Amino acid sequence: MFAAENGLKGDPRLQGISEAIRVVPDFPKPGIMFQDITTLFLDHKVFKDTVDIFVDRYRDMGISVVAGIEARGFMFGPSIALAIGAKFVPLRKPGKLPVFGSQVQ
Repeated sequence: MFAAENGLKGDPRLQGISEAIRVVPDFPKPGIMFQDITTLFLDHKVFKDTVDIFVDRYRDMGISVVAGIEARGFMFGPSIALAIGAKFVPLRKPGKLPVFGSQVQ
C-alpha cells in the first residue's frame, strides 16, 4: 500500500528490499510475522536503495532535523539526515539518553 500511495508502484528497488527483509514466523509469539529489517544491511545496494527512497521523497522539503525513534530510526535516520543536509536527533524513552538541552536548534 505504501508503494502505491507514494508513487513507488513498479519501482524496481522495492522487490530487492522486500526480498532482503527476513520474515520470522511466530516471533515473539504465535501468529506474529516479525519483519527483521537488519538483513537489509547485509547488501549495501539494498540498504542504499532503502535510504534513497526516503531521500527522494524528503530531499526538497526544507527539513532541518530528522528524528530517529529507537531502534530502527537509529539505523536509517542518520543516513537520511546526512543525504538531505539535516541534523539527526535520536529519540528514546525518557532517561535512556543524555539531555541535549539547547544544543539542537
